[in-house]
Amino acid sequence: MDDRKLNKEKIPRHIAIIMDGNGRWAKNRALPRIVGHRYGMESVREVVTACRELGVEVLTLYAFSAENWKRPRREIRALMNLLKKYIRAEIDALNRNQIRVHFIGDIDKLPDDVKPLLDEAERTTAGNSGMILNLALSYGGRQEIVRAAARLAEAVVRGKVATSEITEAVFAQYLYTAGQPDPDLLIRTSGEQRVSNFLLWQIGYAELYFTSVLWPDFRRKHLYQALLEYQKRKRRFGLTDEQLREA
Repeated sequence: MDDRKLNKEKIPRHIAIIMDGNGRWAKNRALPRIVGHRYGMESVREVVTACRELGVEVLTLYAFSAENWKRPRREIRALMNLLKKYIRAEIDALNRNQIRVHFIGDIDKLPDDVKPLLDEAERTTAGNSGMILNLALSYGGRQEIVRAAARLAEAVVRGKVATSEITEAVFAQYLYTAGQPDPDLLIRTSGEQRVSNFLLWQIGYAELYFTSVLWPDFRRKHLYQALLEYQKRKRRFGLTDEQLREA
């Protein structure tokens, strides 16, 4: 499938993806789980490229959740090594395509040999304006909201914000995604139909798209299928059909 069926004027500003199914992909082939994650990196590369070409402003990928720390230590170490390999291999291409990398989550929990590489990637791509690529690492939506609430409370105590001034827009400035549009479309692969503590505040009005395709098999054509489905939907934001037509 090519992109000619897509309405280029209705491309989501922000796409968020829960990249699920790497382990099952490997298990179905009697391979170690880490092989599934390795093949999943190819899907990351293709989807990032496709989103940049389509003019998506922000792409957020759920790479490693706060709950994933419960996995076997060997698998975690392998995932961290894959992360380092991806950053080193892709940083030049990201720069060429004017993609700015931003890491969201409790980054302090990551291994000491990973954090400097992430800092360098953010600094290197900071001036890029083509697309923002958020990689969610050690990330949890509830944890993000609690963190934002604590930071906002601290600002109130210091007199920087009055309680009467607190609105949804003000609160959003204390989230990891401050200054970015909320996701218009959330995609989850592998057939699971839940959001798994991902961007809980930000996806309040996002369209949800679930596919049975496992992440290592997810390619450009599957992204286009999700976008075609998205473009068929009416986004009312609480309005009636009549109000939408008038608008």
